[in-house]
Amino acid sequence: MKQRTIAKETSYNGIGLHTGNLTTVTFKPAPVDSGIVFYRTDIEDSPAIPALVNNVVGVSRGTTLGIGDVNIHTVEHAMSSLAGLGIDNIIIEVDADEIPNGDGSALPVMNTLLKAGVVELDKEKHYITVDHPVYYRKDDVTLSILPSDELRVTMTIAYDHPTVGTQYASFTINEETFKNEIAPARTFCFLSEVKMLQEAGLIRGGSLESAVVIGDDAILNDTLRFPDEFVRHKILDLLGDTYLLGAPLKGHIIGVKCGHEKNVMFSKQIQKVYANGRSDGGIRAYHPKVRRIPPALDVNKIMKILPHRYPFLLVDRILSFEPLKHVTGIKNVTVNEPFFQGHWPDVPVMPGVLILEAMTQVGAVLIFGDNGEPNGRLAFLVNIENANFCDTVVPGDQLTIKAEMLYFQHDSCKVKAYALVDDTVAAEAVMTFGLMHIEE
Repeated sequence: MKQRTIAKETSYNGIGLHTGNLTTVTFKPAPVDSGIVFYRTDIEDSPAIPALVNNVVGVSRGTTLGIGDVNIHTVEHAMSSLAGLGIDNIIIEVDADEIPNGDGSALPVMNTLLKAGVVELDKEKHYITVDHPVYYRKDDVTLSILPSDELRVTMTIAYDHPTVGTQYASFTINEETFKNEIAPARTFCFLSEVKMLQEAGLIRGGSLESAVVIGDDAILNDTLRFPDEFVRHKILDLLGDTYLLGAPLKGHIIGVKCGHEKNVMFSKQIQKVYANGRSDGGIRAYHPKVRRIPPALDVNKIMKILPHRYPFLLVDRILSFEPLKHVTGIKNVTVNEPFFQGHWPDVPVMPGVLILEAMTQVGAVLIFGDNGEPNGRLAFLVNIENANFCDTVVPGDQLTIKAEMLYFQHDSCKVKAYALVDDTVAAEAVMTFGLMHIEE
């Protein structure tokens, strides 16, 4: 696809959600490879503020860009509209310190841009094409992006409130989907938070016309635009925050309980792998390191020594092992796992019993010979001690499972195993196996 900008200058005005300031924002066409750049016209000699994640200076209830003492608040809906319409190059001028909020959705910005007209430029679009997963986890928030030929966003939110509860949505992001399914979704807050936010100097421009307000038992607005409007707005925000990478993504983003702070941290995590600068006319892609040491056992060898098969083979690769001493294996967790259809569709979490099963299968490899060849024995789990589940495992995670032999006898052995995600222990247990000789 070609790069895009707008056909002519266009403006709209309104009240900033947090500052309460009346602001006019003006969008102007920009040439190829100029990117998205903000200016404050109310400040003399205002610096250009490129819309890049490195220029994020605030994430409290919105995303703020800034350079030095010059800030522009709540840019996420504008950035989401640019992402949804595929606009790569544009100049954005504001005459105050916050983008107008309008009705709390992306419609005011999107409709203003569409009124001006979106046009193609004579140069190919730059993409960040994901060919290697990137993960981010903080507390109960998880974000990951997996390889895909298109941009798709899957989001789950969960609130302890009867009006919101748990919501799940997944969309392939293109212009039509954004216009019809994402852009109309409004920002929201709980009535119980209003006083606290006001005391923090926020939502000075807030009202029932600028957000969905959730009371103790129901929304205070007349109606919702979608039954799952809350999770759709979270997708809207995430699109805007990830567009600060400086180029559109091609990948499948999977998020659980996201917000602006975590979205920005996730974008910075992506930036570590996929550079956001342009080099030789394109995004510098991730290049995996050359694998100098092959895996100890690939999946074909694993299936020769373990009896498990789909959907119960829960080891993808053995990275290293020394018989009767220690072993390290991996299990890649994807949203296509059959158990996610029931555990749980709205909040996909890998069952703890299956994490233990994956640990058991890796631990069982310890009884086999140097080359991972069948040796006439199978390990049967007979006891589990001190099992602890320290963190959730969700789609997009990679379990690294380490096991070490505690003792070994001719008919039994005991193994200590850990399952880690990003070097953090998700589960641990001590397992006893009974060893059985079988006819080959």
